[in-house]
Amino acid sequence: MLLAPSGILNAQTGPTAADIIARIKQKAGVEQPNPTVDTFKSGDPQTRVKGIAVTMMATLDVLKRAVTAGDNLIITHEPTFYSHRDTLGVLENEKDSVFAEKQRFIREHGLVIWRFHDTPHTMKPDKIAEGIVHALGWDSVMRKSNVFVLPPTALGLIGTTAASKLGARAVRISGDPAARVSKVVMTYGFPGFATNRHLIQSERPDAVIIGEDHEWETIEYVADAINEGRIKGMIVLGHIASEQAGMNQAAIWMRGFIPEVPVEFIPTEDPFRPLR
Repeated sequence: MLLAPSGILNAQTGPTAADIIARIKQKAGVEQPNPTVDTFKSGDPQTRVKGIAVTMMATLDVLKRAVTAGDNLIITHEPTFYSHRDTLGVLENEKDSVFAEKQRFIREHGLVIWRFHDTPHTMKPDKIAEGIVHALGWDSVMRKSNVFVLPPTALGLIGTTAASKLGARAVRISGDPAARVSKVVMTYGFPGFATNRHLIQSERPDAVIIGEDHEWETIEYVADAINEGRIKGMIVLGHIASEQAGMNQAAIWMRGFIPEVPVEFIPTEDPFRPLR
């Protein structure tokens, strides 16, 4: 560890954001897609890193908590500026005030933001999926990627257990909550209708768990399958809850090879709440 005489990390000689990201890429050992979204989104990559905040989504709330914790490198799984490729042109042209305030906060606090999306999903095993499976305690019931065979369990109980373990505040269930299910397929985040559909077609599960999807695609498809008696139920976790534990796992992994500065996981709050 590079320390100043006082014992404080030397801000002039410590690793830069670019150094840290190069190390992450080297340790991941995978070839990223071309083009990739795993790029710097804000800030100067040559900034000396004081602390690293690993998060699911770099919301303004997360950024504020990172600043309070003394972190200036933010590693986020999902976009910072509301589109998959963090396209700024439209928001800049519209002089959007929400976007402008977030940019102002990032600039004023000298934050550097880098996206860690394609890399963890390309790793073997998928780092995000690995974290979710571990958080659910389903390592021993995983039969192959995305496929799990549980002891016969009520659909509703699976939903409430997943909500508790993954921090989902507003899980939605389609089908009879009392239905007993065993074979479950699960996808994470927003893989799209084709991925979900092909998994369902090939595995013929009792139940489907997803992060999110367009309601006229996977969700309508599974609703029809339930009505036809082909599937017993579906659980929709929400995008953040369906991947967040994977970023916690990523933070633990990063601590193993980034000793110079603190690496902490800052959870992104589920934006939804049940009406009661």
